[in-house]
Amino acid sequence: MTPSQLKAYSAVARLGSVKAAAAELDVSEAAVSLHVGQLRKELGDPLFTRTGSGLAFTPGGLRLASRSVELLGLRDRTIQEVKQAGRGRRLLRLGASGLFAEYAAPGLIEAFTQRAADLDVELSTDGSGRFETLLVTRSLDVVIAPRDQLGGRDVQSNHFLNYEVITVAAPRHPAVSSPPSVRLLREQPWLLGPSAMERGGTVTEMLRRLGVPEQRQRIFQSHAAAIEEAKRGHGVALTVRFAVTEDLENGALARVEGPLLSGRGGWSIATLVGDRAPSSAAELCRFVATPRATRAMLQRRGAGVGRFRPAVHVTLWS
Repeated sequence: MTPSQLKAYSAVARLGSVKAAAAELDVSEAAVSLHVGQLRKELGDPLFTRTGSGLAFTPGGLRLASRSVELLGLRDRTIQEVKQAGRGRRLLRLGASGLFAEYAAPGLIEAFTQRAADLDVELSTDGSGRFETLLVTRSLDVVIAPRDQLGGRDVQSNHFLNYEVITVAAPRHPAVSSPPSVRLLREQPWLLGPSAMERGGTVTEMLRRLGVPEQRQRIFQSHAAAIEEAKRGHGVALTVRFAVTEDLENGALARVEGPLLSGRGGWSIATLVGDRAPSSAAELCRFVATPRATRAMLQRRGAGVGRFRPAVHVTLWS
């Protein structure tokens, strides 16, 4: 089986069409059919048949569909590791939800890489809830996200830290003086970070419970940027409590109290089961539960407004 054959078959399985696979890969339909035919001959399995309602896969075809994605990911990972090894470096690819990436990841990564001079950590965020898929396809080595977003037979996860999301505003904001009504809250500008766009999670759930209209939600490039706007009195914001402790103490921010204005969540760390995860991922899983790691995560302030980027942003720490 060649990488080209696996890429072609994986695209067919994912898109359900030879024509769509050819368009995505920018090759002819004949080329895709040739690759699939070669796989059928080598494996002795038809893999799929065409029906009036689309492609119908054999049990072997379904197994190959999932395994081909993993094999391609492993190939890319191996190429990357060889290049890193040639420079005497190791690379750990860490994926995290938005809140963790901005507020807790910097301290954790700094403390963790101090233990290994040859280790680089690549941090990326993903708000789609595809963490298990990213692990299985070897796009990521380890993931930190809300515990309800992690699971599955191929993934093992461990809970390690709880957090509280609270509502804050400038001290003179009308919502601070007395417990605000739900109607008043829905009329306010809500100053939010990238976590407001993530599927699931505490912030998304709080907005849903409050019934905040989308037109009242202003989503910033970072949570820190949203907090700065809240300090200027331009609306209310949601943030993890430990990130604004100093601002609450010095009066730069005030907490908005109410039964729907706080929420609790928990972060878990996940890797592939067994020995399929790299050793550096297993090391991080052990380290993240230590008191030293907890102090590093809670004491490190959020990244500056110009420093953090959501979604596709990648930062190297070494």
